[in-house]
Amino acid sequence: MNLDFQLLEDKIEFFEAANIKELQKKIDEQIEHNRAILLAVHSVSHQMHVTEEGKTFYSAVVHFKLKKNI
Repeated sequence: MNLDFQLLEDKIEFFEAANIKELQKKIDEQIEHNRAILLAVHSVSHQMHVTEEGKTFYSAVVHFKLKKNI
């Protein structure tokens, strides 16, 4: 049995929440998890949408990349 361990170089994750604080909390938690596998935030894109009922909906895409200084 051969085990081949390769570092993840890129990872894109999607987040959604009903308010901006909840969205930030979700992103912060995932940043900590990804730090353990040597990934750092490369870019963040976010949007806010208002439904016909007037409710807000927040979403974000976070691109993680391998830290180069390992």
